[in-house]
Amino acid sequence: MLRRLLIGLVLGLVVGGLVAVGLVAGLGVATFSSAGGALLAYLVAALTGVLTGLVAGKPIWSSGAKVEAGLKALFGALVGAGLMFALRKWAGSWTISLPAIGANGPTAVADLPAASLPLLAAALGAFFEIDNTGEDEGDGKGGPAKARRRVATGADQPAKSRPEAAAEADSDGDAEPLATRAKR
Repeated sequence: MLRRLLIGLVLGLVVGGLVAVGLVAGLGVATFSSAGGALLAYLVAALTGVLTGLVAGKPIWSSGAKVEAGLKALFGALVGAGLMFALRKWAGSWTISLPAIGANGPTAVADLPAASLPLLAAALGAFFEIDNTGEDEGDGKGGPAKARRRVATGADQPAKSRPEAAAEADSDGDAEPLATRAKR
């Protein structure tokens, strides 16, 4: 479980960091404190939540994960925007100075995409990764060992039909009387 938590944190930090780099270096948005900054903060937080939902936990490229990844993406958008609201509302006193990206003086963490987006994505990534209870890790819930046990015990065999079961129950092992009984 600790391994999954660390994987989720790292995935979230990478996704949030990439979105922040795209926003700061690509679009030149160093802070969310300009006009319309709050709306942009919520939209980018929702986008970060969508991307984190698509890659954390069971990623969208896994077999049979399309619906699950879609639901995580939707949930990630809602929770990402909610976490941004929480940061802007209750963590306004958390300030840091990042002059390297163009933020002048101490700025609230929620107003800095380079700080807030990796935090949001790390929290979502950790949640999605811990929530992923895939059977591919050999944790006793499935996987190749369970499949081998099912084959060895015959659990994969279909249930026997009534004529086959009656033929096995026949004391002399002759299936001929069964065939005549089936015709009647």
